[in-house]
Amino acid sequence: MPRYSAAEAPGGHSSPYKPVMNGVHKTESGGLKNGYRGALDGKFLNGDLYKRPFNESFEETPMFVAVLTYMGYGILTLFGYLRDFLRAWKIEKCHNATERDDQKDFVPLYQDFENFYTRNLYMRIRDNWNRPVCSVPGERVDVLERYTDDYNWTFKFTGRVIKGVINMGSYNYLGFAQNQGVCAERSAQVLHQYGGGVCSTRQEMGNLDKHEELEALVARFLGVEAAMTYGMGFATNSMNIPALAGKGCLILSDELNHASLVLGARLSGATIRIFKHNNMQSLEKLLRDAIVQGQPRTHRPWKKILIVVEGIYSMEGSIVRLPEVIDLKKKYKAYLYLDEAHSIGALGPTGRGVVDYFGLDPRDVDIMMGTFTKSFGGAGGYIGGSKVLIDYLRKHSHSTAYAISMSPPVAEQIITSMKCIMGEDGTSLGQERVRQLAENTRYFRRRLAEMGFIIYGNSDSPVVPLMLYMPAKIGAFGREMLKRNIGVVVVGFPATPIIESRARFCVSAAHTKEMLDLALREISEVGDLLQLKYSRHHFVPLLDRPFDETTYEETED
Repeated sequence: MPRYSAAEAPGGHSSPYKPVMNGVHKTESGGLKNGYRGALDGKFLNGDLYKRPFNESFEETPMFVAVLTYMGYGILTLFGYLRDFLRAWKIEKCHNATERDDQKDFVPLYQDFENFYTRNLYMRIRDNWNRPVCSVPGERVDVLERYTDDYNWTFKFTGRVIKGVINMGSYNYLGFAQNQGVCAERSAQVLHQYGGGVCSTRQEMGNLDKHEELEALVARFLGVEAAMTYGMGFATNSMNIPALAGKGCLILSDELNHASLVLGARLSGATIRIFKHNNMQSLEKLLRDAIVQGQPRTHRPWKKILIVVEGIYSMEGSIVRLPEVIDLKKKYKAYLYLDEAHSIGALGPTGRGVVDYFGLDPRDVDIMMGTFTKSFGGAGGYIGGSKVLIDYLRKHSHSTAYAISMSPPVAEQIITSMKCIMGEDGTSLGQERVRQLAENTRYFRRRLAEMGFIIYGNSDSPVVPLMLYMPAKIGAFGREMLKRNIGVVVVGFPATPIIESRARFCVSAAHTKEMLDLALREISEVGDLLQLKYSRHHFVPLLDRPFDETTYEETED
């Protein structure tokens, strides 16, 4: 559900409020807004944990829209079964993967029903994804035009290039995805000196001086004792969590954590329990129960408890309530794993992520993870923390032992961009980009809210989900925006809840005000065309929503 800053109601209008019980404020229009307190029985008052205003409230899905959305999926499902019937009788040509005739008696390799959604729903709007870009993926991109004559099963190129598409979908938060400038020049020099690949792991012959330089720089940037870098961001999570937790351990994971965190937790063999998104009441209950009850059946104490959260949640645009999470992890003697893939570089006055955003001590976060694929315009990821932690991971992490080292030009891209953010290049360019991103984010979110769209997430988050809801509007929105030279990402089920399909915009420091204004005008026009301006400004505060005590658990016995 969408959340808005404490200072503004949607629409950009200041909203005077009067205090009521439990720290909840009631607007004069009758809506509800949270105070700045935390979720732990209201014991955290203004400023006790938060050094800055932090408020997230929800705008409910209009009932009429929800009903129409369910009806839309129901109709699509019925037509899907009809088309499957026609395919079975060879009336309609079947394009999807099927078993060979000589393997009909085998256990099916392709589960037919599992592909039902792909065949009958995804294929209708497949043209909105995997569009081939043929330029630098900066604030504007060139896209190869394509068409289909078999209902999106295959595509053919027209030979024409769509020039100058405003890129509102890439994670290029600070605008370092460039083919010119100091980052590109330094990367080209390193490519000439070291070549493009290393062809070995860090533990063998793949440990370059560039890797050592990068890790020392990352540790200084984060304010931690040591850091270790990896060539792939996804594997940084999925291959390191199993090295940190195992059988007899408990992982408490936010319900909206990224797939890499989910995979890493499952591979670890630890017991996994899920808490409601950003709900500290739910998290504390799980922590309390874990301490009191211990492990299932034996009731022995857990070997360790690991809380896993993200800085910015990439589908919701929400920011973790880190001060409260840290308070809980200290209270219950748990460990904290923080994934800053989207927040590093994009949040905080100095671009050092969600820890910097809240003005917290990096030493209070046990494992700091992040990626270089977004704000730094590179590839790979890192783990930061104590020297003891990093020395342990150097010996036990699968990514260290088996993965190829980071490409030298990529390492140099990250080093140069990170020094720019830190001001060690002798300029203020990096800090100007951090400030520009914050300004662009607040401006873009405020204007969308003024137009009447329902948007999700924190007012400081550069990830801006705009709600579409109905399945037919997913494809229509993406196509209409491309017609107007705006590149967007649209997302639907199963990546989101079935009635919460959305377009996800990513704001960049490289976007000029003129670009944003042009994009906003086109978004407003398409919103009117498709009737997407659902907002009624009815708030349902996150902290006052009742939560059920049901939790999801995965365990390896």
